[in-house]
Amino acid sequence: MVEKEATVVPEAGLHARPAARFIKEAKGFSSDIVVVKDGREVSAKSALRLMTLGAKHGDKVVIRAEGEDEEAAVDALVAVLSEEEE
Repeated sequence: MVEKEATVVPEAGLHARPAARFIKEAKGFSSDIVVVKDGREVSAKSALRLMTLGAKHGDKVVIRAEGEDEEAAVDALVAVLSEEEE
């Protein structure tokens, strides 16, 4: 299992376009991936569950993955959260 903390950079937080991009990236990996915020853990591959976290700009979240490509998955998703929205 691999996990890293990330700060949500997009102004919109983990909603709308940033969330769609995050989920698309997560679905490209075979590992089980979760996002943890304030003790709540949800699947990184579920739009509805991800939005219920209410992760806003500046919030800290933990991305945790377990599986064959866990390290690559965590690194890629941390990168998505760390980028400014275009």
